[in-house]
Amino acid sequence: MAIKTIFLDRDGVINKEVNYLHKIENFEFIDGVFSSCSHFQRLGYKIIIISNQSGISRGYFNENDYQVLTSWMLKQFKLNDIIILDVFHCPHGPESMCACRKPKPGMIEKANKTHNIDLKNSWLIGDKETDIQVAYAAGIENTILVRSGHLINEDSSQALYIIDSIKESTTLIAT
Repeated sequence: MAIKTIFLDRDGVINKEVNYLHKIENFEFIDGVFSSCSHFQRLGYKIIIISNQSGISRGYFNENDYQVLTSWMLKQFKLNDIIILDVFHCPHGPESMCACRKPKPGMIEKANKTHNIDLKNSWLIGDKETDIQVAYAAGIENTILVRSGHLINEDSSQALYIIDSIKESTTLIAT
């Protein structure tokens, strides 16, 4: 049976935006992320994180640095009784021809193959228009763009909803 999922971008949605974040001491959770994820779980959603991490290909940090930070982040979620089903990342730069770098749908496609996702009843929450584009490219129509990360052009956004922070998403995702 297909599962309904909340896809979350990491930087700007889960944690405050820090360019090329790779150190635990620089990681700061956005207010409301734990309560929002708890709400999603109570509604029966699984949570998957998808994130471009071009700092790896640019040499700012390495795959091990990313994995250490990700393990620490997942532990913080678990301490707050939140289970993250999976995490997918693209380590490639913007010039890459890979299929996984957002706005290409490779990470969501891989998640779907791994977990049998009900894309029609899933959501994506991101902070850049490329997050919204990846959702539509993968067949997810329920999209939320948060203002807590990058500057966005709200007039041209394709997002279904635009909100200030993930904590406001609980009023939009209610079933």
